[in-house]
Amino acid sequence: MKKLFALLLALVMCLTLVACGTAEEPASEGEAALTITEGVLTMGTNAAFPPYEFYDGEEIVGIDAEIAAALAEKLGMSLEIIDMDFSSIVTSVQTGKVDVGIAGMTVTEDRLENVNFTESYATGIQVVIVPEGSDITSVDDISTKLANGEQVLVGVQESTTGHIYAASSVEDGGYGEENVIAYTNGATAVEALNQGKVDCVIIDNEPAKAFVAANEGLKILDTEYVVEDYAIAVAKENSALLDALNTAMAELTEDGTIQNILDKYIPAE
Repeated sequence: MKKLFALLLALVMCLTLVACGTAEEPASEGEAALTITEGVLTMGTNAAFPPYEFYDGEEIVGIDAEIAAALAEKLGMSLEIIDMDFSSIVTSVQTGKVDVGIAGMTVTEDRLENVNFTESYATGIQVVIVPEGSDITSVDDISTKLANGEQVLVGVQESTTGHIYAASSVEDGGYGEENVIAYTNGATAVEALNQGKVDCVIIDNEPAKAFVAANEGLKILDTEYVVEDYAIAVAKENSALLDALNTAMAELTEDGTIQNILDKYIPAE
């Protein structure tokens, strides 16, 4: 019995050591998952923002879609694009529903509290769309009219920087929340402009060009509202993916891939 007990005790000790060794053994560097689904880069976007992302039939195409595809290829992954409200993208990245948010998105202090951003891949210019014949002929006219007690309603896409800037207080250079109406996407905001529900729409210059081309009777003011840089949102804890994307983006910038994609959708004027 003593011999049997000793044998069982030795066996228990061996199993304990094996278990401890397994728990303490660090995972190899290659085992860390960069993405939610291994081998797939899942991209959250709002596909109503041409030429950055929009539908061509059933397919989402555009600048961001092509850049994401090139990045995924560099990383040896396939690309999956999920269309969602713009206001949901940062939360979806933060909570792990998507790996990245790529949607003509500007880096802001508020967004940096929730996600990290890659290096910038494009520059955006916020502009103002008005009906032809509008007495709003410059960005300054909006502030002047409001200061004189006139009503001016500004349409924006919700949660965009255009929305943030326009809805800020007059002291901060905005027009006040009471004078801004936010829509789920740019197309809906432009539709509201056509229907006379708002007096102007603030949106990125490239989508603005597409919307004006598709809607007779609208024009873009010559004066710029604001200039900003676009980047890719990544979850704060996923530094491995952030580093991998920045490395891949540097290579795609160096070999001209990103510029070629931009030039394809935004021809030089």
